[in-house]
Amino acid sequence: MSNAASTVSQLDQNIRHDWTLEEVQALLNKPMNDLLFQAQTIHRQYFDPNQVQVSTLLSIKTGACPEDCAYCPQSARYDTGLEKERLMEVQAVIEKAKAAKAAGSDRFCMGAAWRSPREKDMPYVEAMVRGVKELGLETCMTLGMLDSSKAERLAEAGLDYYNHNLDTSPEYYGEIITTRTYSDRLDTLDNVRKAGMKVCSGGILGMGESQRDRAGLLRQLANLPQHPDSVPINQLVKVSGTPLEKEDDVDPLDFVRAIAVARILMPKSHVRLSAGREEMTDEMQAMCFFAGANSIFYGECLLTTPNPAANKDVELFKRLGINSQHKVTQAPEELDDLIPEPKDESEQYARLGA
Repeated sequence: MSNAASTVSQLDQNIRHDWTLEEVQALLNKPMNDLLFQAQTIHRQYFDPNQVQVSTLLSIKTGACPEDCAYCPQSARYDTGLEKERLMEVQAVIEKAKAAKAAGSDRFCMGAAWRSPREKDMPYVEAMVRGVKELGLETCMTLGMLDSSKAERLAEAGLDYYNHNLDTSPEYYGEIITTRTYSDRLDTLDNVRKAGMKVCSGGILGMGESQRDRAGLLRQLANLPQHPDSVPINQLVKVSGTPLEKEDDVDPLDFVRAIAVARILMPKSHVRLSAGREEMTDEMQAMCFFAGANSIFYGECLLTTPNPAANKDVELFKRLGINSQHKVTQAPEELDDLIPEPKDESEQYARLGA
């Protein structure tokens, strides 16, 4: 065994799946400088500290979801002004993927507001996966709950990643969602993994949860039999008409702490800055990257919330000395034209958890 392989093997032996809630809380409570140093040290053992994976997210079917997720404007139960839309045509999705690739994305994520995909929609969804894969992009989908059969079909179509967030701790979950259980979510993750796809799963901060609940979410993710390959950490986007529209803002430093702890607990996972990044300052984003975040969405509305313009992201990367893993094939000033602006204010809303 080479020295490099031996070092990686030794590092992997230190990856744990048996964290206690008290241990995670202790990490969240560490002095900030100590916490960031520990997170950055671990990050550098597994990743290039100046590389950030770039994904684009497209809503392929918007609104009229039967679930009651308290943060979600796509729920049919809330009046948020969001207009429902039918499943996009396959070729239209592929054209969006072409634009995303030109703008520097290496992964194209497709989300639909479903409790779970219907049988009649599966052939179209599978065709989208195959079409995007042919462009040389990694593929990811978030379509709600999956049984083993649908998971296997998506895997056979070539889907690389499946996103299904746990959202919050098991203890706080019932305060946010009542139409599906925590076990339902864990079952979907298990079906995805057994089908051979990679798991993308994270949560949302700012829904009125306690620090203990944040620790509980991170512990739950870190104690899965295999860590998620991608861990999106969302900051709640408060939407008028949803039950959480008046929640207090998350303290930016608390958010950075959560990123750092996610990096420490799940060293080999990509930790993604996801929803809510539009409201983050450049300085906060820089701290998140230092804390171990190494994946973002850019260049498209984050399902139905605005995401920072591709041009702005390219400029921030340049200022920070960060380079995405794929070259941008359009000049920065042209990037914003590749992805159209939302058609109206109804598209400015978010669906944070799939």
